[in-house]
Amino acid sequence: MSKEAIILFAHGARDPEWAKPAQRVAAALRSLRPETRVEVAFLEFMEPALADAVESAAASGASSIRVVPLFLAQGGHLKRDVPVLVEAARARHPGCRIELVAAVGEDEGVVQAMAAFAAGV
Repeated sequence: MSKEAIILFAHGARDPEWAKPAQRVAAALRSLRPETRVEVAFLEFMEPALADAVESAAASGASSIRVVPLFLAQGGHLKRDVPVLVEAARARHPGCRIELVAAVGEDEGVVQAMAAFAAGV
């Protein structure tokens, strides 16, 4: 198993069905990177929280954790709330590199895939 972990981080909702797309992304990512630990975490309403997912990844031996926000854009949560959560995780796991990347919806490939879907192609 790799020393790397990827945490797909989503907003969360009260309806458990809401988590299914994030879980599908996680399953696809596990197929692409079978050697990498992949977890899904949520900001609110659902479990696990980001702190719990980081704890689990670090406890499994991960020395590098990539937090990938499954958000369309860098809105208020990603500008204000999430950096605080990531800094707290870094403080709890100083030997672990924890990287917060941009919102997935800001990637050009994702933008093009959404446009193609909307166009029906």
